[in-house]
Amino acid sequence: MTSRSSVTSLRGGAIDAIRTTDIDEKTTLAQETAKRWFRRTLSLRSPLDAPLPERPGRPDKPELIAPTQVEKRSLHTVKGRIALLHAIAHIELNAVDLALDIVARFATEPVPNSFFDGWMQVAFEEAKHFRMVRARLRDLDADYGDLPAHDGLWQAAHSTRNNLTARLAVVPLILEARGLDVTPSLQAKMRESGDLESAAVLDVIYNDEKGHVAIGAKWFRFLCSREKRDPARTFHELVRANFRGPLKPPFNDIARAEAGLTPSFYRSLISTSNA
Repeated sequence: MTSRSSVTSLRGGAIDAIRTTDIDEKTTLAQETAKRWFRRTLSLRSPLDAPLPERPGRPDKPELIAPTQVEKRSLHTVKGRIALLHAIAHIELNAVDLALDIVARFATEPVPNSFFDGWMQVAFEEAKHFRMVRARLRDLDADYGDLPAHDGLWQAAHSTRNNLTARLAVVPLILEARGLDVTPSLQAKMRESGDLESAAVLDVIYNDEKGHVAIGAKWFRFLCSREKRDPARTFHELVRANFRGPLKPPFNDIARAEAGLTPSFYRSLISTSNA
């Protein structure tokens, strides 16, 4: 296990957390590195930082399968709710690595330290989400790794590994924004089924994710402004070039707008993003 005291830089701590295959260590390192960065007891980067891996460390389970092979289940059954929570846990674990990766991969970008503050806050909260969902799975006599999961989230990150503006367009402004669209109906279905505990976990995730999309939108607009590019037009170009899938309505326009993502960004991409 990595010694947290041996971490000397933000980038080094982020890389150590990404690399580990132990999910408890991953979430702990993510949160401890965030706390030390917020206290400014870490440098941004160090010559001693380990190399950034091609893929994040993962435990042996769950088995990774194609998204089309993931079985759909009704939320009106315990098995169905376990399947949904397992899928959310997998998303949150990937989100920890994605937030850490944007810090580690782009640590040499000419951006203010507040950029890294934002993404380490995201990493901290995604780690919190993963632990909350995993605890709920255990309440239901299940655990993360019991079911297969898909690998689409990391594939989207890999395609934008050399372009920070593209990474912001695809990860927070498409993938995380999608969570704002689908979570309210999942919260309602959990409550309808009487699973108020799972609904409460989703409430925390939903409120935090608004902030994550807002951080993405803030820095996307910052980079566009610096490059004197129109944000909505730039978003369209980057999505068409880097995202292999359709944008599907319905959209939660109110939550998206609260996060700084107005319809001019995404409405025109509904039928063209998978071209």
